[in-house]
Amino acid sequence: MNAFHTSWFYWGVGIAIGFPIAMILLTELQHALVRRNSRLARQVSLLRNYLVPLTAFLLLIVNAWQIPAGTELVRILTTVFGFLVLVLLLSGFNATVFDGAPEGSWRKRLPAIFLDVGRFAVIGVGLALILSYVWGVRVGGLFTALGVTSVVIGLMLQNSVGQIVSGLFMLFEQPFRINDWLDAPSARGRVVEVNWRAVHIDTGSGIRITPNSVLATTSFTNLSRPSAAHDCDITTKFAVADSPDKVCALLIGVAAALPQLKTGVVPPIAVPMGAGEYRTTVRLMSPADATAAQATFLRWVWYAARRERLHLDGAGDDFSTTHRVEDALRKVVAPALRLSLADQQSLVARARVVRYGADELVERAGEVSTGMTFLIAGRVRLTATAPDGTSIPVSTLDEGEFLGLTALTRQPNLAGAYALDEVTALQIKRDDLEEVVMNKPALLQDLGRLIDERQSKVRQATRRNRKGAQVINSGPPHMTV
Repeated sequence: MNAFHTSWFYWGVGIAIGFPIAMILLTELQHALVRRNSRLARQVSLLRNYLVPLTAFLLLIVNAWQIPAGTELVRILTTVFGFLVLVLLLSGFNATVFDGAPEGSWRKRLPAIFLDVGRFAVIGVGLALILSYVWGVRVGGLFTALGVTSVVIGLMLQNSVGQIVSGLFMLFEQPFRINDWLDAPSARGRVVEVNWRAVHIDTGSGIRITPNSVLATTSFTNLSRPSAAHDCDITTKFAVADSPDKVCALLIGVAAALPQLKTGVVPPIAVPMGAGEYRTTVRLMSPADATAAQATFLRWVWYAARRERLHLDGAGDDFSTTHRVEDALRKVVAPALRLSLADQQSLVARARVVRYGADELVERAGEVSTGMTFLIAGRVRLTATAPDGTSIPVSTLDEGEFLGLTALTRQPNLAGAYALDEVTALQIKRDDLEEVVMNKPALLQDLGRLIDERQSKVRQATRRNRKGAQVINSGPPHMTV
């Protein structure tokens, strides 16, 4: 009966009943959070496995066993309890506020360095409270000593501290983010890491480490803002005698076929700059595509300028010689069109040997060919256009085969054609071909059958693409040329 009048009895009974109930409830909560893949499952596990048992044990030894709070055992257990509370608060706050933050929100954009500073501040306050209330340490004097020490360390490391402060201010302003492209006096490239001291920029030939104080005291350009598109200016030079309108049309046509071009935006622009120089502006999907786009553009312009008899960098083209034309007519064109020797001789002055670069557009789908193109060397891939605009491979043409079948019938091309490697071909205009083939009914019938076969292949490829899209339900496969 005397036990009912003592406090330790009620504490003991309360702990004996409350602890199992709390463990059961926390176990069920943990299992529910794990099934939902919740970020709070780890925090509930910490609470169940460590914090609640330690709390029950502390209450038991202090209130039930009547062990004084000033003993070393109680102080050590209380210190461990305080550390566990700090860990639970920090991890729980991070899981609820920042881990599930949506893209584009301020919580997602907040640099990690500020989270680290906040964690250090919470840990410092928690340690001060533990030292003050558990161990009886006078934290006022400790803070004074730390303040004096920090001043001395700041004077010794003022350059490093200045870089850290500059980095903090710059990160707070957020003039750039990870994966943004910067054009700074010290480097041009993509930001891959930002820390307390420096910004790491991938220049393509290595990682350039730029101190925060350097970026904070100089001007730089963020190429990834304000829009995701990037304008790339490419300068070329032609002979002064070349027609500016013809040169600009050629440059725009070549730029419009670049695979790196961002679709649905401003089309490429070419303007003369004087003294034979021209500037072509193309809008790309990312600054990362600028080097590849410029290299491809300059390579294609070299071939296109020679086909159009323009003088890139003042140089002409003497590749189409009489000997090459005669050889191509004899070996490639004559077997395909059943030409006699007289027919070949009549076409020598009107045919021309041209070249195309790898991946360059040879014929565009939907356009009417102005003549026929006979392959002397290299390969060409025929492609159809899917409803969503992607390219579907149809077939591959090798040496000896030809393009522009519908030039004589003046029908639009159902298939586009791209060079798989450097292509050398013989081109003959429509009017010149008509004089040779119109008096050959058997040849015209063969050409008609070949047109029907290629059109049938295009339709079959389109149907296969549609069936594949229905099966995988993710759109037709995309082919990059």
